[in-house]
Amino acid sequence: MRAVVWNGTRDVDTVNVPDPRIEDPGDAVIRVTSSGLCGSDLHLYEVLGPFMTPGDVLGHEPLGVVEEVGAGVTALAPGDRVVIPFQISCGHCAMCGSGLQTQCENTRDDDQGMGARIYGYSSLYGSVPGAQAEYLRVPRAEANAIQVPAQGDDDRYVFLSDVLPTAWQAVRYADVPAGGSVAVLGLGPIGDMCCRVARHLGAGDVFGADPVPERRARAAARGVEVFDSSGGTEDLVGKIRERTRGQGPDAVIDAVGMEASGHGPARIAQKMVSLLPRSAAAKLMETAGVDRLSALHTAIDLVRRGGTVSLIGVYGGMTDPMPMLTLFDKQIQLRMGQANVRHWAPEILPLLDDEDVLGVEDFATHHLSLEDAPRAYEAFQKKAGGMVKTVFRP
Repeated sequence: MRAVVWNGTRDVDTVNVPDPRIEDPGDAVIRVTSSGLCGSDLHLYEVLGPFMTPGDVLGHEPLGVVEEVGAGVTALAPGDRVVIPFQISCGHCAMCGSGLQTQCENTRDDDQGMGARIYGYSSLYGSVPGAQAEYLRVPRAEANAIQVPAQGDDDRYVFLSDVLPTAWQAVRYADVPAGGSVAVLGLGPIGDMCCRVARHLGAGDVFGADPVPERRARAAARGVEVFDSSGGTEDLVGKIRERTRGQGPDAVIDAVGMEASGHGPARIAQKMVSLLPRSAAAKLMETAGVDRLSALHTAIDLVRRGGTVSLIGVYGGMTDPMPMLTLFDKQIQLRMGQANVRHWAPEILPLLDDEDVLGVEDFATHHLSLEDAPRAYEAFQKKAGGMVKTVFRP
């Protein structure tokens, strides 16, 4: 089959790889009909390369049709249309039962000290072959595959694999009061959807900040008050405080993560990671502060006293400096983590009807073939050509 593979830092390609097969009675194999390109994939493209192996298949946002099931699978059958959450969980341990599928006791990577395995996301999360491919093996299929209607455009449901539950969790964790205010830092796919979800869930004022004009215009078209973040933290914080009686918003969502704009030691460390031998670079990632923290520091500065900061952008450093005095003095609530897809799916699914309140059908800016992956990764990283969300159609 054709699949998108990682070859090295900023080097992906579409090649032939072996077809997946049933390896366990609980497995299913799906024919992928749509698979998203995620901002998290860019971390593998650039910073998290030390945890990748050349030939690793990328991608973790699939929708497809069941082709084959193992002998232990009774709730799925060939021909069923399914969305696959980006993490793999068992569905019955204490963590899954409490809605924390990302912490599944039976699929987490204990050797790495990490949470539940993730498709196409490095040795940190189990080195599971990813979903930017023609076919995908789905372990523990009954606990993971989410059946969706057989009819309708893929874009109606594919974002249930990651974008929708990730944004939904970010907003839920932000705990915005009814009619309250929230600022979203970063208007890429997740930040954009966070704004839509926040408005749907009753936020009064939704502010969005991003340096890219096309992204700001996209959010503004859906009623978000947008700000250019390229002028620096002080300018951005001042402008949003003016709109919130000088206090700052009730909540701030950091939808940027480790590769925020900025310079300094963390930027140098990220450059070092891409140049060092794999083993040395991995050690640096595991022991050093290699995240650019400008978005997080902005969130902490901006949020009102007693407010909440919700982190949904991915961070990867182990000794990143945190402004603990400010966090403590402002009594800021801090929540974060990978999205627990199965936990939030029941709340989201009813919204994917004909009314399309979250605008999923026109959410993707680009639909490309797997063969277009190298240029798609490059354009997405450079924020070029109006690319916000790409869906591959194998």
